[in-house]
Amino acid sequence: MERMPVVFIGHGSPMNAIEDNVFTQGWKALAKTLPTPKGILMVSAHWYTNSLCTTNVSEPKMIYDMYGFPEALYRVKYPVKGSPELAKRLQALLGSQLSIDNTWGLDHGAWSVLVHLFPKADIPVVQLSVHAALPPKALYEIGRTLRILREEGILIIGSGNIVHNLRRVDWEHATTGYPWADAFDHAIKEAILNFDHETCLDYAHLDGAPLAVPTPDHYDPLLYVLGATYPEEPIQIYNDTRTMGSLSMTSYVWGLPSKEKEKK
Repeated sequence: MERMPVVFIGHGSPMNAIEDNVFTQGWKALAKTLPTPKGILMVSAHWYTNSLCTTNVSEPKMIYDMYGFPEALYRVKYPVKGSPELAKRLQALLGSQLSIDNTWGLDHGAWSVLVHLFPKADIPVVQLSVHAALPPKALYEIGRTLRILREEGILIIGSGNIVHNLRRVDWEHATTGYPWADAFDHAIKEAILNFDHETCLDYAHLDGAPLAVPTPDHYDPLLYVLGATYPEEPIQIYNDTRTMGSLSMTSYVWGLPSKEKEKK
């Protein structure tokens, strides 16, 4: 089976689920480049747990884990199937460190993106939690363990934001970032493009880091994804921008043919 790419999505506001804007258009453009996977493993910033968890139900429930938004957002449905088979494969790879928690389902970090990437909801989805108690290197190694799934037709998607500071959000900066947000996002982008994963792991020393990553929940999905990449894979970037001052929408896909090769 064709090796699947691996994706990191800067998901931003849950309103992106029901809006047609530059970010959702970027996701739809990305979707056109993706091969059809056998299943999707989603690592969402919004399932942030004190252990490593997944679900093994055939029909995951919708989790509306956001407050104060228009009613239309709470009516969004993404009636996708789960995959007990993929959950079992995760258990085989991750062993006793992984537990089953079917109190969860698909949170907005997952469905707000998937409604644009795979609108037919015809690809089974399993979520894997972000383990809050582990350091960056350990999360990266989990991604490295899961990398084999790409050879088995599984598309791995991390959903978060490289810069995520809701306390600093400013609607007057709707299409721009604060200087510290730009600096941090650019530094991570440079590290990713240079295959310098150590800098991404040891991000705390970078300019702007304390404000860009006040808590690691939205950054950590990137570490799973980086672990699941291969050296020197082609990298493409989508939505390379900051919004509301303190959110990065920058998104990456590894393992697709480069745009230059596609033109030849």
